[in-house]
Amino acid sequence: MSDTYMYIIHEPDWDSDAYLGGGGGVPGGEPESNFPEHKAFQEAVVKLGARIVGAAALQNARHGGQVTPGTGDRALADAVYSDGPYPDTTEVVSGYYLVETADEQQARQIAALVPTGGHIEWRKVFPIS
Repeated sequence: MSDTYMYIIHEPDWDSDAYLGGGGGVPGGEPESNFPEHKAFQEAVVKLGARIVGAAALQNARHGGQVTPGTGDRALADAVYSDGPYPDTTEVVSGYYLVETADEQQARQIAALVPTGGHIEWRKVFPIS
C-alpha cells in the first residue's frame, strides 16, 4: 500500500503576475522553459518510483488573505478578514505537490528534492474515503 504526502513549499513571495501578463510565462520566454527546477524534480520523483498525483503553484499573496470565522451561525457575519502579505512572516506558501510514495523513507528523500527558495514542509495525507 502506498501513502500520499503533501509537500508544502514555503518561500519568499513571487511576482506571479509577470508570468501571466503575456500568457507565455516568463516575459520573453517559452512556456516549456518555465520552472525548469520543477521539471527536474518531477523527473526525479519518477526515477525514485513515486508518483505525483497533484500539484499547483499559488499566485502572489496579494491575491488572497486570511479569515478567522465567527462561531456557529455567525460564521460569516462575524468573520474577520486580513489581506496578505502578512507582516509576521517573510515566507508564504507558494505551491504544493501531492506524491504517492512507497514508505516514509522515500517521502523524506522526496522532501529534500522539492525546489524552494525557503523550506519544505511535508505531511502524510489523512485517508478520507
